[in-house]
Amino acid sequence: MGSGIAIATAEPDAVKKPTAQPVGAPITRRRRRRRLSPLTRRILAVNVLAIALLGLGLLYLGEYQQSLVAAELDSLRTEGQIFAAALGEGAVIDVAGEGEALVPELGRDMMRRLVEPTHTRARLFDDHGTLVGDTRVLLGPGGTVQVQELPAPGSVGVLDRVATALSRVLGGTLPWHSSYRPYREHQQESGADYPEVGRALTGDIATEVREDHATGGLLLTVAVPVQRYKQVLGTVLLSKGSDEIEAAVRAVRFEILKVFVIALGVTVLLSIYLAGTIVQPVRRLAAAAERVRRLPGRHVTIPDLTARRDEIGDLSATLRDMTAALWQRMDAIERFAADVAHEIKNPLTSLKSAVETAARVEDPGKQRKLLALVQEDVERLDRLITDISDASRLDAELSRGETEPVAIDRLLETLVEVHRETAPEGAPQLVLSLPEAAGHKAELAVLGIDSRLVQVFRNLIANAVSFSPPGGIIRISASRKGERVEVVVEDEGPGLPEGKLEAIFERFYSERPAGEKFGTHSGLGLSISKQIVEAHRGTISAENRTAADGTVEGARFIVRLPIA
Repeated sequence: MGSGIAIATAEPDAVKKPTAQPVGAPITRRRRRRRLSPLTRRILAVNVLAIALLGLGLLYLGEYQQSLVAAELDSLRTEGQIFAAALGEGAVIDVAGEGEALVPELGRDMMRRLVEPTHTRARLFDDHGTLVGDTRVLLGPGGTVQVQELPAPGSVGVLDRVATALSRVLGGTLPWHSSYRPYREHQQESGADYPEVGRALTGDIATEVREDHATGGLLLTVAVPVQRYKQVLGTVLLSKGSDEIEAAVRAVRFEILKVFVIALGVTVLLSIYLAGTIVQPVRRLAAAAERVRRLPGRHVTIPDLTARRDEIGDLSATLRDMTAALWQRMDAIERFAADVAHEIKNPLTSLKSAVETAARVEDPGKQRKLLALVQEDVERLDRLITDISDASRLDAELSRGETEPVAIDRLLETLVEVHRETAPEGAPQLVLSLPEAAGHKAELAVLGIDSRLVQVFRNLIANAVSFSPPGGIIRISASRKGERVEVVVEDEGPGLPEGKLEAIFERFYSERPAGEKFGTHSGLGLSISKQIVEAHRGTISAENRTAADGTVEGARFIVRLPIA
């Protein structure tokens, strides 16, 4: 029955509740991408600022306006001289007893006819500075009438109005108008109101430029003396506004403004294109890196932008290589963790069995044997954990270590000498072979970490000693092969198993000689050696030494390192 306001119960579209987002979805980042990126804004600001400063500098046109003012003053000076000469000939009479005199009525009529085609205002002052004629003032039956010329009718376009407004703004803010005195027109004018008239009455031609607040432009005046036989009889004051000058300056500014607008548009479009070629690929790379961080699995790949052949392409290649290296490192960590768990589980199982059995056995002799077994397993665990700890620290130490020139020949000489002094009787002998040319020590220097290279060759020598027969010979040689130093370690042992030349460098791989006590080695020595050599940008390989009939005579390990 009554009128009222109906309240809608349904929510409007503008305030609908947001739909649920997946957990971990980067909402803020997605919104940020819809706005203009900071990098795009910076590129636009730098490019637009440069073109804007150039455009404003061109729109200044101060020197151009001054040259137009000087040219207009020269033109007025010429007109004034013509007017003064005409008045001196046609408006001057000889008054008996008083000499030459200027006739005001003749002067006014002549000035009006003279200035009609020039659109210039002319005022005539007598020799006392009294105003006797003004082309803007007409005398009639009803008194005086002031004449003011109106501009020609015509349509003004939008760009013309913009250029005019810009010219007025620049004309009011830039310094060329501030240096001129203001123009004031008095009710009763006389020559004393115009300093240039006073100078003209002395026989000089005087010019003046003033600022006309009524029109917002400049007023140019020239005072020329009216002379008859060098006698000053009056002064012609010509004045003209700066409409033509302002129009010329405005036309130039308008052309500059059109070029500026076109250049600004091209600059903005090129800036947006440039920003797009930078921002969009960077966003793609950042989004791919974010997906790699958030999503499980390895199905996310970094976009390949190497075809760009620029810094972003280099960044793409680097990110792809980095991601591949990270996955390889994670794979290595996973394999290493699995291998460690497997290797530790074996002695722990043996240790557990020995402890449980020792608790049930009452025979003291058997208990001593079990305790000896427990001690061996503990020593094996200690050795295994020590080697595992060394292998796990190796990457960090190699990345932090400072490289320096290492003389491989002197390093090998020291290791061979230590072995000779400490080896028990009947142990294999080491025979070192080095180049005999002068200066060979400098040629066999490599860049590396001295302690880690010592560890590599100590492992290789220890491995060769363990496989060599008693009294055997282990030959070690070092030489330069191109841009690399090559070190070869050869033994007289049983050689390497067929098909295992690469597997022997894997972690925890153990292929021990017959009769050696189980658990004496952890199987990490060759793996650590390979890791150290590759960190020094070198290679390590293994092969069998064979006789002419194909019989295996021993193993050979070859290490190649780049020369310093």
